[in-house]
Amino acid sequence: MVTFNQDQLIIQSVQGKVQHPKIVSPYRVSNSGLPLILPATGGISYNLKIGNFAFGWAGDHLEPGVTIKNDNEQENAALNVLACIGNTAKVVSGDAKGATGFVTGTHGGVEHVLLYFAPEDLERLAINDQIMIKACGQGLTCTDYPQVKVMNIDPSLFARLGIEERQGRLQIPVAGVVPAHLMGSGVGAATATSGDYDIMTADWEEIVAAGLDQLRLGDLVFIQDYDHSFGRGYRKGAVSVGVVIHADSFKLGHGPGVTTIMTSPDGWLEPIHSKEANIAKYLSCF
Repeated sequence: MVTFNQDQLIIQSVQGKVQHPKIVSPYRVSNSGLPLILPATGGISYNLKIGNFAFGWAGDHLEPGVTIKNDNEQENAALNVLACIGNTAKVVSGDAKGATGFVTGTHGGVEHVLLYFAPEDLERLAINDQIMIKACGQGLTCTDYPQVKVMNIDPSLFARLGIEERQGRLQIPVAGVVPAHLMGSGVGAATATSGDYDIMTADWEEIVAAGLDQLRLGDLVFIQDYDHSFGRGYRKGAVSVGVVIHADSFKLGHGPGVTTIMTSPDGWLEPIHSKEANIAKYLSCF
């Protein structure tokens, strides 16, 4: 059994409001040079949720469920760093006041926090409704494995991931293994404790060859040769685990986004392939 320091973790409130979609230029240039006008980030996505396929949508960087942000830049930074996947989210204003959901990821660049709510609650939510999160998870450590760094995940969800100790390593169920050369936008970020980085999909044959063409939103993935201990960068032998948090992109260097939950610069993590390794299963929202 993997032991961790749950009793030492603080539960703290952070808050944001449902974010309106924004358009700077109507066109997004695809990886084949085509100008496209498509839905993208922000708002409430009624028919896109965790458990759905990450590919095939007529949109770019689409965020499942509800997108929130705080208008104050420093407060929004705290919202994005402290909110962890699996944290409870509660609507505190508007017609949906009292509805509860949970965090499904953080999206870098736009600095959004993404939330799941039941379909009936989505219908009652509106732009600018305030949502408070019971943030907990940053500072989580595996007591017997200091070589493994954990981040961005609620301790109660972490306990449900099915992690096992085998021959001095931690094995974790994942839906796919991503080779280092497929990781793109977000490489070189100063920290992995907020935001995400993308699996590049311009070369679809490589995606199929890696067995990633059936990825779903909410899937856990294992990333080879990347260290997320103090940012995101290539390091031979390092390994990281993350959650797919937004859908595919048509832009060069982009694709489905991944928020980190575990990393080891020395390879102390090993993957166990499971098509069911999805946070929707662990949080019982299929």
